[in-house]
Amino acid sequence: MIAVVQNIDSGSVSFKNDSNSQRKSQMGLIVFLGVSKTDTERDVEKVSNKLLKLRVFPDSDQKMNLDIKSVGGEILLISQFTLLGNLKGNNRPDFTNAAEKELASNLYEQFADKLTEAGVRVTKGYFGEHMKIQVDLNGPVTIILDSEKL
Repeated sequence: MIAVVQNIDSGSVSFKNDSNSQRKSQMGLIVFLGVSKTDTERDVEKVSNKLLKLRVFPDSDQKMNLDIKSVGGEILLISQFTLLGNLKGNNRPDFTNAAEKELASNLYEQFADKLTEAGVRVTKGYFGEHMKIQVDLNGPVTIILDSEKL
């Protein structure tokens, strides 16, 4: 499981051509989540726990010492199988490491549930759909969480 995490002031997601489907999130994090075909609930636990403890928000001295709960932040969660793309020997990504839709959807939902159970407001994107994503980044702060390296 791979999560690309960025600090945001705000963000929104909608179906590509349907502004009425817009879902919004306020200050916090945008998380692009890629699920591999070998991922399990253990990967959900590892990445969600690390994300909740990730100290990437500034304290009063402007040092990155605060986590998402400390700042009352929200999470905009976007499924992104392309994070599992393999380019070794190719220019076109090979997505054979990405999980099938059913497994990916189940682990994505479990991931969202873990964050919500921890008291963080989660706004989910549209799983498996082409989305229009808009964010106001704050930083730049970009962290990559890989369950195989945690």
